[in-house]
Amino acid sequence: MQNYSSIQKFLHDFVFSKKIINKSLFELEKIIYLKDQDIKNQLHVFITGMPRSGTTSLLNLLYSSNEYASLTYKNMPFILSPNISKLFNKKNIIKKERLHRDGISFDNNSAEAFDEIFFDNNEEFIKNDLANYAQLILLNTKKKKYLSKNNLNYKRIDLIQSILPNSIFLIPIREPLQHANSLLSQHLHFCQLQKEDDFIRRYMNYLGHNEFGLNHKPWNDPENFKDFNNINYWLEQWYLFYEFIYKKFQFYENCHFIIYEELNNPNYVEKILKKLNLEKNQNIDLFFFKNANKKELNIDHDKNIFDKSQLLYKNFYVKIT
Repeated sequence: MQNYSSIQKFLHDFVFSKKIINKSLFELEKIIYLKDQDIKNQLHVFITGMPRSGTTSLLNLLYSSNEYASLTYKNMPFILSPNISKLFNKKNIIKKERLHRDGISFDNNSAEAFDEIFFDNNEEFIKNDLANYAQLILLNTKKKKYLSKNNLNYKRIDLIQSILPNSIFLIPIREPLQHANSLLSQHLHFCQLQKEDDFIRRYMNYLGHNEFGLNHKPWNDPENFKDFNNINYWLEQWYLFYEFIYKKFQFYENCHFIIYEELNNPNYVEKILKKLNLEKNQNIDLFFFKNANKKELNIDHDKNIFDKSQLLYKNFYVKIT
């Protein structure tokens, strides 16, 4: 998004600011491409949870297996019409590091979290068309299983599984202080980027990426810490977010908690793959989790919210192991 031309920026602004364009193309795509196929019983995978917890690395790992279809940068900005979108001539994106500066690179063929454009509609629309939308993405790549990374889908797990009942949900959890520090760092970083280029702010808004930056939206109403530039705000958000996740989903058989710090352990990753009926193959590489190690941190923080978060983190650890 940072190096988009003026024409590319105009196209994205025009398409995303007018929902009717994507929705009209979606209706046209259903007429042209949709087939009478039942995909509801496949093991579709939805990765969700807080950003900076390994969601993109999990997406890249599973996508590299070549078993799944997912939205990619080739589909931008016509996200609701994955088959029509490939008909447009597109300038190739040379593989480069994403704006997060976290060592994760992307190009035209990279999977990414774009389906919030679909989910940012009313519940009736989602109920009627989620299976159709997933099928259109599958048809585009001739695959049988859909793979989604959407940090907001934790809000709609019940809805998704009512439509696609055999879906599996992966929810990664990261050590609280490490995670809070990463969120704070990205927030400050994207605030600066968005001040320098307002298109970055608009682009993230269109895709529902308000996790950090000038238009950041809290996951939960802050209780004791309201300063977005303070580590304690992000620690408290961590606690409130994962307290809800633990209480709500700890007994869901199709929801699997994933410990971020364990993702550089080959045996742990293989256990995840088995849950998905996948086998480790030559395409799957632990390179995706090279940043999963803990860093030495010396940050002043509130002891009470930190201790509560650590206890909750340990509960996840016990639940998994």
